[in-house]
Amino acid sequence: MTSNARTSPSHPRKAATVSGWDLETDIAVVGFGGAGGCAAIEAADAGAEVIIFELASASGGSTALSSAEIYMGGSGGTRVQQACGFEDSTEDMFQYMMASAGPQADAAKIRNYCEQSTAHFQWLVDLGVPFKDSFHAERAIMALTDDCLLYTGSEKAWPFRQLAKPCPRGHNLYVEGDNGGPLFMRIVTDNVNRRERISVHYESRALTLIIDEDGAVVGLVVRENQRELNVRARRGVILCAGGFCMNEDMVRKHAPMLTRGTQPIGNPGDTGSGILMGTAVGGAAVNMHEGFVSLPFYPPASMTHGIAITDKGQRFINEDSYHGRLGAFALQQPSERLYMVLNVEDYADYETASYLGAPVAATGESVAELEAELGLRKDSLAHTIALYNEDCAAGEDTLFHKAAEWLKPLQPPLVALDLTPGRGVFVPYFTLGGLDTLPTGEVVNEQRETIPGLYAAGRTACGIVRRAEGYSSGMSVGDATFSGRMAGRQAAARVR
Repeated sequence: MTSNARTSPSHPRKAATVSGWDLETDIAVVGFGGAGGCAAIEAADAGAEVIIFELASASGGSTALSSAEIYMGGSGGTRVQQACGFEDSTEDMFQYMMASAGPQADAAKIRNYCEQSTAHFQWLVDLGVPFKDSFHAERAIMALTDDCLLYTGSEKAWPFRQLAKPCPRGHNLYVEGDNGGPLFMRIVTDNVNRRERISVHYESRALTLIIDEDGAVVGLVVRENQRELNVRARRGVILCAGGFCMNEDMVRKHAPMLTRGTQPIGNPGDTGSGILMGTAVGGAAVNMHEGFVSLPFYPPASMTHGIAITDKGQRFINEDSYHGRLGAFALQQPSERLYMVLNVEDYADYETASYLGAPVAATGESVAELEAELGLRKDSLAHTIALYNEDCAAGEDTLFHKAAEWLKPLQPPLVALDLTPGRGVFVPYFTLGGLDTLPTGEVVNEQRETIPGLYAAGRTACGIVRRAEGYSSGMSVGDATFSGRMAGRQAAARVR
C-alpha cells in the first residue's frame, strides 16, 4: 500500500512509486451498473479473472433506476419483433440511429451496435432477461403493462420517417409497471455471483489509475474501510463509473444548457470521476456539451394532438416527436415562455397520467380569450391555429410535418400548459459526453491512438447516443450493456 493524501482522479499514480500490490486481478471494473456487470460477465466467460469495485453497498447504478427499456433490432428483427409481425432491416436501424446522432455520430460504433443487436438480444435472453412476445401499440414513454415491444423514439415522426422505414425497437422486460431496471440488475447480479472468476468489492471508491513508465494503465487505486489499496490489473481497467450529471461544476463547465433542467437523472456516483481518471492518462473526452433533456408531455397520448408554441404564438416542432426532442428544441427557442395548447377534451387524464407537471397557464372559451390570458400579441395565436386547422382538414401539416394520425383541429374550449423550464414543468436530464472509445471499448487519445490497458463503457464513454433531439428510450441501457460487453471481451483478449 502506498499512502498519498492528495489522491484524486486527475492525478494518476506511477507504478514505480507502488511498493506493493494489495490486490491483483486480470481486469478491474469500476462500477457495478448495467455496463460494469455486463463487462464483468463477458470478460469472465472469456477466461479472465475480474474484480468489480462498486462505490455503493449494492449493485445497480443508474440502470437500476431506469425502466430498462433496451433498444434492439435489425438483421430481420429480434424474436419479439418477428413474433409481433415486424421485420427490421439493419440498414434502416443504422440510418435512423445515424440521423438521430446527427453530425456527432460515430458511424463505426453505430454500425457495430446495429449489426450485433439481435445477437445482443439473445445474449440477454441467455442470461435470463425475460421478454414477452407482445406489442404495446399506444404511444407511451414506457409500457406500464407487461408488454414488451413499442415505439420509443421519433421513428414514425418527420424527418426520421423519410430516412428509414419505421420499426419499433424498444424492448421492455416482462414485468408490469416501471420495474424493469431493478429486475434487470437483479438478473445481472445473479449472473455475476454465479461466476467464480468474478469477485465484487462493495463500498469501494475508485480514486485514480496507476500507470507504468510507458503510460499504460496497469492498475487502480481504491479506498476501502478508510484505507487506500493498490490494485494490479494485469490486462486492464474498465471504467463503468457513469456520467457526470451529479457534478454541478462539471455540468456548468461542459454542458451549461443542462442547468435549465430541473432533475438530474442518475445515481449519486455519477460525478464524472471515471471520465476524469481517463482524461488524466491521456484519454480524449468528446461530446461533453451534450445531454439528454426532456419534456415528458405524454402520456396521455392525446396530448400529441396539441401544439407547442412560443410566446410569439408560433409553433416550433412537430408534436409527434419524442419527448426528448421536444425538450431539446424547447431549450433552443429564443422565447421567455413556452406553451402547449390543446383541446380540453385532449387534456383528458393529464393530471393523473402525465409526468410533465406543467401548470395550466390559461384557459379560453375562444382563441381570443386564450391569447389575452397568455398575454400574446392579438391574433398571433389565432393565425397559428387557423393555419394549423386548415392543415388538419387537408390531412397534411405543411409547416412541421406532424403525422396525419395526430392532426386534429383545435376548437374551443382550449387549455394552455406552461412548458417554460423553471416554472414548474418537469425537465429531467443526464449527460451524454464521455471518454472517446473504439467500438471495442478501448479508450483513445486526441489522435485516436489507444491508451494501453484502459477501457470504458456506459455513460463514462461517449457511446452511440449523442444528443437529446435524436434520442430514443432504450438507447442508454442498450448502449451500456452492449458497450460493457465489448470492453469486457477486448480486455479479456489482451495479453501482457
